[in-house]
Amino acid sequence: MIPFPEIDPIAISLGPLEIRWYALAYLAGFLLGWKYALHLCGLSSNNRPTKDDIDNFIPFAVLGVILGGRLGYVLFYQPALYAASPLDAFKVWEGGMAFHGGALGVILALILFAWRQKIQLLRLSDIVCACVPIGLFFGRIANFINGELFGRVTDAPWAMVFPRGGSYPRHPSQLYESLLEGALLFFILLFLYKKMNFAARPGVVSGAFLAGYGVFRMIVELFRQPDAHIGFVFSQISMGQVLSLPMVLVGGGLMTYAFIKDRK
Repeated sequence: MIPFPEIDPIAISLGPLEIRWYALAYLAGFLLGWKYALHLCGLSSNNRPTKDDIDNFIPFAVLGVILGGRLGYVLFYQPALYAASPLDAFKVWEGGMAFHGGALGVILALILFAWRQKIQLLRLSDIVCACVPIGLFFGRIANFINGELFGRVTDAPWAMVFPRGGSYPRHPSQLYESLLEGALLFFILLFLYKKMNFAARPGVVSGAFLAGYGVFRMIVELFRQPDAHIGFVFSQISMGQVLSLPMVLVGGGLMTYAFIKDRK
């Protein structure tokens, strides 16, 4: 096995102020995603969304990710705990964020922003979805540094013993997710955005993101240790797979809709 690189989760410590790698991962995801979205706007011949639209949407995206991610964690993973102590749901500094909740938060932010600014929803969502894998890549790297969300026990030569995972070697599933949901999905969406006639098929990139993330997450869940307080939901099916299946179905339906509308 490979020794786990014990990196201090605190990246910068200035007296009482502690900045963690996890916070820097969120910051990097938002900043690089914002810049990449501005670049994608320049590739489109359509007037909307403009670069100003992207600038104005960023605060909505941040709120959607943070509020949706926290609410999703409370509802999907720890409902009983927070029902007993509702105020603990606001303690975001103690950790606990769910991607699927953050995705729902951003979708709601997209709908509200596109409606208020009179922008075609799918054109805006195509740009935003193309940027999301950047944040996923850095976020999963931060999970690895924290030694959390580790994989199942294995005898693979690249297995690691995580500080919170007992004495058994496990899959570094966080790195699997960073490569699949982050790097690979990013380049797939970039290819679709540049090579396909996305202007005539709004929704193709959004659908590909939803379906691609869902498929990759369901694959990685085969190697990831289920949450201890939940375990498997059905037989060998985890909560992550249950929540990812609707993304695959909706994403596939959205791509189908985009192609059918283009033909008409």
